[in-house]
Amino acid sequence: MDLLTIAGLAMLALWAAGTFAFEAPGFIHGLLTLGLFFIVLAAIKRSERARTAGRKGDPEK
Repeated sequence: MDLLTIAGLAMLALWAAGTFAFEAPGFIHGLLTLGLFFIVLAAIKRSERARTAGRKGDPEK
């Protein structure tokens, strides 16, 4: 796992704990948004690395 995925999962865990432990103020829901954003961004970067792996030269650049 990379750092973006770990950060995203940690934010989702904090969001879940904060939602059920407190009355869920607005900034708690920001953790949900950022956590999902980081997880999706990590997945996109991972797929981009897998797609370009093995190429010796990229003719598009």
